[in-house]
Amino acid sequence: MRKFLLVFMLMFSFAFGASFSMKEYKTPLISIDDDGSATIVDSPEIVVGSSGVVMRQFGVGDSSIIARVSVISKGGGFAKLQFEVFDSLEQKALPLPGVEPKSGDLAILNFLYDRALIVVPNREIYDEVVSAFKDVMFIHPDIVGAYLSYEYKPNPSRDDFRKMCSQSAAGLIFIGMDKKSVFADCQSFKVIKEFETGEVDSYQLPFYTRVRDIDTIFYKLNSEHINNYDAHYDRLLGQ
Repeated sequence: MRKFLLVFMLMFSFAFGASFSMKEYKTPLISIDDDGSATIVDSPEIVVGSSGVVMRQFGVGDSSIIARVSVISKGGGFAKLQFEVFDSLEQKALPLPGVEPKSGDLAILNFLYDRALIVVPNREIYDEVVSAFKDVMFIHPDIVGAYLSYEYKPNPSRDDFRKMCSQSAAGLIFIGMDKKSVFADCQSFKVIKEFETGEVDSYQLPFYTRVRDIDTIFYKLNSEHINNYDAHYDRLLGQ
């Protein structure tokens, strides 16, 4: 076991090298297309699958987020964005803003990409990941673990992680698996960056957390325990 763990750690450090960082990228919307998408000028800092928000300036010092966007394609010097409802700041007593994006609004991509949830199979790998990525603030897995325990969800879904990303103001989720690890967008679950890592010989399910009572309950039919860590997270990533 120690041999496999050491191999993972050495390959992990070698593969990552310098810290991973994707800074916010701001650019105006050039045009709004008939299919509900928008066009912006392309840049090497724009990655297909990444997400962000659209900001509307209403007056001097008065602006607001009016939509979420995700990058769906790049080509010919331009990138295409797909609009979505921004509900991370939803208040039940207030309606969601009904303002539609228009040309000139500001797209802020890689939004909250300096904060990430972390899903790894054991404590040793958790320590290695946190040490490797100094530019990323990782939300402690106990926060997600406590939520799953309260909800009787030992098999976390995309929606569970999306909810915790919104509540924790995180834009990314790091998932460490056998022989590979990824940073994925919290909302789209599209892989933003993939790394080659080593073999994993020790797993805690559903992931490493000090919360030990993530159990199922009889009246929740979709709350069964997961049996295969790698298969579960591969499925969430659509791989």
